Amino acid sequence: MDGTDISTEYWQRLPVARVPHRGPTRGQNAALRAKLKSLVAFIYPDEDADAVVQSICDAFWPENLKSRQRGRQPGNTLWSEEDAIVITYGNTFFDGTHKPLDLLGDFLHRYLSGTINGVHILPFFPFTSDDGFAVTDYRVVNSALGDWDDIRRIAADFTLMSDLVLNHVSSQSAWFNEYLQGHEPYDGFFVEASPEDDLSQVVRPRAHDLLREVETAKGTRHVWCTFSYDQVDLDFRNPEVLLEFIRIMRLHIDNGVRILRLDAVAFIWKDIGTPSIHMPQTHAIVRLMRVLADYASEPIVLLTETNVPNTENLSYFGNRNEAHAIYNFPLPPLVLHALWSGSSNLLNRWQMAMPPAPLGCAYLNFTASHDGIGVRGGEGLIAQTDLDQMVAATEAFGGKVSMRAMPDGSRRPYELNITFFDAMAGTFGGVDDWQEERFLCSQTIQMALEGIPAFYVHSLIATHNDAEGFEKTGQNRALNRRRWHYPELRALLDDGDNVHARVLERLSERIRIRRAQAAFHPNATQFTMQFGPKLFGFWRQSLDRDQSIFAIHNVSAEQVTIPVSAINLIGGDHWVDLLSGEQVRAHGTDILAGDRARSDGEIDFAPYQCRWISNRG
Repeated sequence: MDGTDISTEYWQRLPVARVPHRGPTRGQNAALRAKLKSLVAFIYPDEDADAVVQSICDAFWPENLKSRQRGRQPGNTLWSEEDAIVITYGNTFFDGTHKPLDLLGDFLHRYLSGTINGVHILPFFPFTSDDGFAVTDYRVVNSALGDWDDIRRIAADFTLMSDLVLNHVSSQSAWFNEYLQGHEPYDGFFVEASPEDDLSQVVRPRAHDLLREVETAKGTRHVWCTFSYDQVDLDFRNPEVLLEFIRIMRLHIDNGVRILRLDAVAFIWKDIGTPSIHMPQTHAIVRLMRVLADYASEPIVLLTETNVPNTENLSYFGNRNEAHAIYNFPLPPLVLHALWSGSSNLLNRWQMAMPPAPLGCAYLNFTASHDGIGVRGGEGLIAQTDLDQMVAATEAFGGKVSMRAMPDGSRRPYELNITFFDAMAGTFGGVDDWQEERFLCSQTIQMALEGIPAFYVHSLIATHNDAEGFEKTGQNRALNRRRWHYPELRALLDDGDNVHARVLERLSERIRIRRAQAAFHPNATQFTMQFGPKLFGFWRQSLDRDQSIFAIHNVSAEQVTIPVSAINLIGGDHWVDLLSGEQVRAHGTDILAGDRARSDGEIDFAPYQCRWISNRG
């Protein structure tokens, strides 16, 4: 294969034309302004609230077109059971001939059409470090990937998610260069502090010193750098910074983006002498963005990225007035622990205490992402002894562990850097022969849980740890960010007789089954069930109460049997395991598989087998 065989008919068509945005009508305008004014008065008490509100409206609706806003009633109408998202970098695929975004588009249409309907393209802007999260220019597409036309083509057929990298910008950006020269308004765009300030309470996701010394036209300054010295924190205490990001929101929306991921949003407001995380002003800014999204004519979803303990993460739903969706951060480490330990105890305990997402909100379920497997979501849920075992297992299976600094100077694990497929190579007992089945179980659990499933592209294609990438960069996260030579990958996926093709085919089949089940709507009722430590199971019921699914997953390498009576099947209904096609009866003969019948009232689970037992097959 020479790298030229992509879907040329599709990619030769014109990009989607830009549709002018619509502003609120006169009647809606008064309600909008009242909501914005209340929030602005809280965030910026020393500013002229009316003037700031006008600037916000001008930034989000610059053309001020008079038209009816999109009718949006309170409820769970922005997503359905048909939704699933793939997470990927814009340059995951290369061939030396085509633009990476063209190759990504080809991959989406060739292998995921009819299975995945959404795509999160990780930061696709010019950058200097952190694989895109040190942005130099928020308004242009990285020319090494493609251009806005390529972004709009993908957005025409897939629900597109983009990143608003809110907390920081590259130290080599035009904004920071203007700051160094003392030019307005950028001289007020960045957080400054003194080494003498009390910063001991600041919550840190990294181990380096917080402040970076720089020379400016106004003398020596120390700027705040939460994530790295190349990522300088922006100062949202200056309303001009907020206005700039509202203009960027509009740019994304105009180019087809429908899900806005608020990256590292928990850190955006700083006050010396405080933890400078989850500040009240931060929540108010998210609420302000939610107001804009809800008054937009386009169906916009706000997703907050807050890799923090569970209770803190849940706070970003607000009172149904902040994020539409939040990442389900406890899920990855707890699924990992369950499958490594062969016990669902921690997973069960957490799920029993999890509230359903509020009306108009949803969880985003995932097990892997570009950042590895964060463990902060497991704080208070995973004991230190269990975490120590997880660290050891990560390293045994070829992974690395990234640390964060604590206020007392100590260091604790922040994330496990390993592909989720390679993490499934074994258990706490070591490597075994169940990797593929164990991995499939992990992904099936995330599909069945309340919420919208999101799959890292390297999970879909069973990518192994990129040891070569780690050696080249020295970055732990490089292990989970392999770039595939697209002709090589296509040859593997089209061959069928290898783990990459098998995993993609088996996952795709289960995603397609999931999409057809009303009981898997992201907000369908969920009730956690107790089947013993080796099984993780729950009941889902569709919003119209017409369909029930008992989703039961064996997290161990042992065969497990339960009585049919344990799942209280309603007599008279026709019950079937959607994954195997086996019939399950409430009374008498219980599982029918071909010519073999079981009449002892039991259901068997092979190692890592999953069953979705439904009354609507």
